[in-house]
Amino acid sequence: MPVPHSAGNFGDLLDKRVTKLLYDELKQLDDKLPTFFSMETSKDSFERWSEVGAIGDFTEFSGTVAYQSQAQGYETTATHKEWVNGFQVTRDLFDDDRHGVWERRPVALANAYQRTRQKHGARIFNNAFSVDTFFYNNSEGVALCADAHTTTSGASTASGFDNLVTTALTATAVSAARTLMRKFRGDQAEIFSCMPSMLLVPVDLQDKALEITKSMGDPSSANNAVNPQQGRYKLVDWEYVTDVNNWFMIDERYMKMWLIWFQRIALEFGQAEELDTLVAKWRAYVRYSNAWFNWRWIAGASVS
Repeated sequence: MPVPHSAGNFGDLLDKRVTKLLYDELKQLDDKLPTFFSMETSKDSFERWSEVGAIGDFTEFSGTVAYQSQAQGYETTATHKEWVNGFQVTRDLFDDDRHGVWERRPVALANAYQRTRQKHGARIFNNAFSVDTFFYNNSEGVALCADAHTTTSGASTASGFDNLVTTALTATAVSAARTLMRKFRGDQAEIFSCMPSMLLVPVDLQDKALEITKSMGDPSSANNAVNPQQGRYKLVDWEYVTDVNNWFMIDERYMKMWLIWFQRIALEFGQAEELDTLVAKWRAYVRYSNAWFNWRWIAGASVS
């Protein structure tokens, strides 16, 4: 005689299988976030970062050390947000499913989770040319990529405080953007020594970017000139960069210092079964934020 299931067994029987299906799918999905962000954990409802200015150059010793102060820089606050999703399986679908229909639901949930994270990560670039306060607030009040960055030190911002490009992706434009970044200045207008190493493009510009960065000959010249951009950049094309014309040049070292992903609560699951309706439900929950704390790692091309 068959032994009857005790109440609740239907959802419990599925739970381990659901979790395995979801995490197996996540392992297969492309995650670009670690390429761009320093992945950090957080224990608070928000994270706040205050910049500290540079120290001036050494001076010749004349009997007394000249102690220098550092200007208090701009402040950025990243506020973590909650994100949820879920699916449900009816008892009859579980019993009668001969085609693995219910098994597609945790797989779809994994894709939805990864897709949401990628969109939130790419938001940094997609909103780089306007003041974006979705996850964070920066007291400078200027877009990530702008031609009028400021400083709290009182130093002149006439040169080296511009990281906005407006030209389409060409070999000449890449060279100009590189020069722009090499001439960045710090908060006291001191030489900053930025070294661009990555080119980020939408998938629409991948072929053009490959031509610029991989060709032995200069693609802008018919005279068999050497291509100075060959091998200089790590090329990344990302389907979540939405504007088909915009592109970005990045200093990876500084990017990992000043572009942060804060994981407050890692992905977690809850499972419950409704006894009256014979429906098992799974919900997923995650909480995170991201923010940039200094603009001196990127030049962005806003191409109309």
